[in-house]
Amino acid sequence: MALFRNTLKKLLSSSEATIINLPCLHTRKCNYVNVYMKWKKDSYYDSIPHILYSPFLKPITSLTNIISQYPNACIPVSAVSKRGLELDVPVKVARFLRLYPSIFEEFVGPQYNHPWFRLTPQALALHEEERAVYCDRKKDIWMRLKKLILMSRGRVLPLRMEDGEKGLGVVSDERVLSVMEMNAMEKGTRDDEEGSIEAIEFPLYPSKGLRLKRKIENWIDEFQKAPYVSPYEDSSNLDPTSDSSEKRVVGVLHELLSLFVEHSAERKKLLCLRKFLGLPQKFYKAFERHPHIFYLSLRNKTCTAILKQAYNQNSGIEVHPLLRVRKKYVKLMKESEVILKNRRMKTRGVRHEDVGLDLDLDSVERETQN
Repeated sequence: MALFRNTLKKLLSSSEATIINLPCLHTRKCNYVNVYMKWKKDSYYDSIPHILYSPFLKPITSLTNIISQYPNACIPVSAVSKRGLELDVPVKVARFLRLYPSIFEEFVGPQYNHPWFRLTPQALALHEEERAVYCDRKKDIWMRLKKLILMSRGRVLPLRMEDGEKGLGVVSDERVLSVMEMNAMEKGTRDDEEGSIEAIEFPLYPSKGLRLKRKIENWIDEFQKAPYVSPYEDSSNLDPTSDSSEKRVVGVLHELLSLFVEHSAERKKLLCLRKFLGLPQKFYKAFERHPHIFYLSLRNKTCTAILKQAYNQNSGIEVHPLLRVRKKYVKLMKESEVILKNRRMKTRGVRHEDVGLDLDLDSVERETQN
């Protein structure tokens, strides 16, 4: 449960593992006719900066939070050197801090010449901006957590086990609508008063150059026509071999990723949620069977599931303000790469002009708004 609790915290804030090989993707109809869809690389989704840097961004923000709580926002490295596993730091903590000089500034401590680190002015200002977003969006954060709990079995998530099994639950008869249902209401394809189970169709985003065989196209058409079952409704009466059951699994994954700031998550880190969300044993196959809805990125030696709808225009999915902050962190990470490169070149004694990079953090906000 400790692993589940830590993973849940990472997913809500917004995932190093084994390389996943996907030679082909397998889809099955109700009549057990097997069809295959090859996995196709898509550079657009593979190059989304805040997703590409996400495995390193999360330990950076964790360390930033810790350092900011100390006087003058500076600490001896010994204060965090043994917390690497807890903070998901991929290398030794001191080495990791030195990789990002635009965020963490190293200096000699007051005693024994031990290394200390403090936040740079840019990092400290960005940390304050992040705190302001959390404060302004507190109600939204609680609602996202509430939705996650309402999707779980018994509307309870077991978050503590130290003193016996304890969980975080929601007692409410309030009707909650999924992103799919809210978008359907806006388009007039669902009646909110009657709770119509009309076949809500998932928006599809085929990768460029991907051609489908006729039987696959027919299977997709039949799948879209199946009744939509909300992830917040009881699905125990569904036939597990039916298209409706598979559509419910896709709906749960779609809603789950829509709750995350980055609308993505490492596939392996979603596995711990399986039994709590009432998903079948091999629910992760839905990512492979529906490449028009999800994209599996194999960058950073892991497999990251991305909700395609969130990264297309007029998606109907909100761009969270925290995403703007994370993009600014990525800017600082890129600045660190430039600083380290210049240091290496100077050490080698090579004449050069400093490597340039547009590091205007305010430009991130303008890019987000466009």
